[in-house]
Amino acid sequence: MVAHDRLSLQSGVVLRLGQMLLAAGASAYRVKYTMAALAKAVGIEEHRAQVTYTEIVTTAYANGTFRTELAEQRVMGVNADRIDRLVNYVSSLKDRKVQVEEVARSLDEIEKHGPLYGWLPNALASGLACASFAFLNHGGWVECSVVALAAFFGQFLRRQMLHRRFNHFGVWMACGAFSGLIYIATVALAQTLFALEPTHQAGFISAVLFLVPGFPLVTGIIDLVRHDFHGGIARLVYVAMLVVSAGMAVWTVSIIFSWSVTPAYNYHLALPVLYLLRAITSFVAAYGFAMLFNSPHKVCAAAAGIGAVINTGRLFLVDGAHMPVQAAVGLGALAAGLLATVVAKKTRFSRVTLSVPAVVIMIPGVPLYRSLAYLNNGDISDALAALFTVAFTITAIGIGLAISRMFTDRNWLMERPVNVPMLITETQEK
Repeated sequence: MVAHDRLSLQSGVVLRLGQMLLAAGASAYRVKYTMAALAKAVGIEEHRAQVTYTEIVTTAYANGTFRTELAEQRVMGVNADRIDRLVNYVSSLKDRKVQVEEVARSLDEIEKHGPLYGWLPNALASGLACASFAFLNHGGWVECSVVALAAFFGQFLRRQMLHRRFNHFGVWMACGAFSGLIYIATVALAQTLFALEPTHQAGFISAVLFLVPGFPLVTGIIDLVRHDFHGGIARLVYVAMLVVSAGMAVWTVSIIFSWSVTPAYNYHLALPVLYLLRAITSFVAAYGFAMLFNSPHKVCAAAAGIGAVINTGRLFLVDGAHMPVQAAVGLGALAAGLLATVVAKKTRFSRVTLSVPAVVIMIPGVPLYRSLAYLNNGDISDALAALFTVAFTITAIGIGLAISRMFTDRNWLMERPVNVPMLITETQEK
């Protein structure tokens, strides 16, 4: 019984680590790998885990006995800083044994670290990121300015609702409608007061791009590539439901106010100026999303630098070299993964917290929400064209990231056989 009681403490602290990682948005692969490393450090001989998006089932074997536990977590968010702290802590335990009590104290310390940014910088990050998206989607100064305002208040509302544990799908609906209404009201007021030309309507799609669930989308793709289908499929279903929730809000607002989602405005700039502005806005967009993922400023800057390089290069390949969009996106994601690996080796930042903000800016959020509006309006051909563009682009991102991992991580290139521990009978356990 002494061995079993000791195993209970060991298994419990490892399971707690897994729950913290899962609640912070880590992929199933990262959760299982980090749990196994900590299990070895606390004296567990063999540790197996099944990880979904909201549940963890583990079995630990040690000293002739075993213990199986199940835990559920209902916090579905993103905290990149916590992921890095937990992963770095476990990495520091390599090749040494540690007491359960010491691990518990360390996890307590990590858990005390709350959000890095208050509501104001958080909302400002959303506003500036979405304004940058508006420029990258061919919006002018009117679109960018109004999008910044609408996304600022939309993110403020989302943060308040999430901190009060509102249902996520209701939050996405409410914030999508709120941001859309602010955009429409502001543009309509400007048209009335300043005789603004009616060519800025479609920019309101960019005002809801802070609602694109980029982190779970990318980690869901990573799970699928790693054959963690339970976690990957669940994440992608969650992503799809959030997108549909926000899309329905966008469509409802556009129908009520007879607001167009088809772009009618474009800018014409000299190529050097255009690509310089694209690099700057790509940097700002990636930096803003990294802040929304609760990354420290150093991580935000590194991820934004990667994002500026790959997104500007992607746009050049599409516009200058006339490369198919999906091929350019795939190459951009591959480059993001390789650059993130280089930076991660020179720092204590993880590849996922560096690469995800960089590739999120390549997710076609505007065609995604626009396709839902087209679909609800009965414009089937336009809706299907946009949806296929979105699907192939997201697939290209996943392929690029997967190839980069296969190039740099042997565990991704080759599958190692799993050693199944010998079954222990109930008599042996006792």
